[in-house]
Amino acid sequence: MTHPHPSSVARPRLDLSERGRGGASLDRRLFMQFRAYGHCPDPSPLIQALEEARIDAVVYLDLHDPQGIGLLTLAVDPDFFVGELRRILNGPAFASLQPKPEYTMFGRTYAIGYEEDLERALIVRPREKVLDPSWQWAIWYPLRRVKAFELLPEEEKRRILGEHGAIGREFGKADLATDIRLVCHGLDKHDNDFVVAILGHELHPCSAVVQRMRSTQQTSKWLESLGPFFVGKVLWQSPAQT
Repeated sequence: MTHPHPSSVARPRLDLSERGRGGASLDRRLFMQFRAYGHCPDPSPLIQALEEARIDAVVYLDLHDPQGIGLLTLAVDPDFFVGELRRILNGPAFASLQPKPEYTMFGRTYAIGYEEDLERALIVRPREKVLDPSWQWAIWYPLRRVKAFELLPEEEKRRILGEHGAIGREFGKADLATDIRLVCHGLDKHDNDFVVAILGHELHPCSAVVQRMRSTQQTSKWLESLGPFFVGKVLWQSPAQT
């Protein structure tokens, strides 16, 4: 009796595309990784290496460490992070730095179902935000929800999440702050659910966003952990347009 080869057996197709409004779908998303380092009194060799590599990246000055820096990198292809970026980080510019693994974060953009232009929402706009020279300050942090949150009725979850959305829209309309939200299910060694960045022209509005969110149900009741927080100011960004 002849059995079909496993590769020839028909398998049901599982569509993992992001879904937007009106049936729109897109099977692409932007991945971002944040790293932090100490023992970096002179960041110029790092910037030179990043400029020569022509990758999308941001270098931040660490508010809490006079020799600390933060490095944000982004790409649509996750192979970039274990290929070209790995080569750069193992190169001479980064060799003498002290990694701070507690700040390492990795996540991907995602759709919530209301987006009309998924390409812009998932790839173009997040890239524009982190590479916009007017957003000079940033707070990057991971968060983990209480697992029971996922068992709540969908309507209640939407209401709880809407509190944070309303705060974000309020600060955004006032041009005080904007945010980056990345999902990191299965991508984070501490089992965090999301990576968040709050970007501001000045530092205080970034802090004010976090303060306002303290009184929401999601933060006060449904978050298991929040942070650590990396607070930094942009030192260098790759060009926003390529």
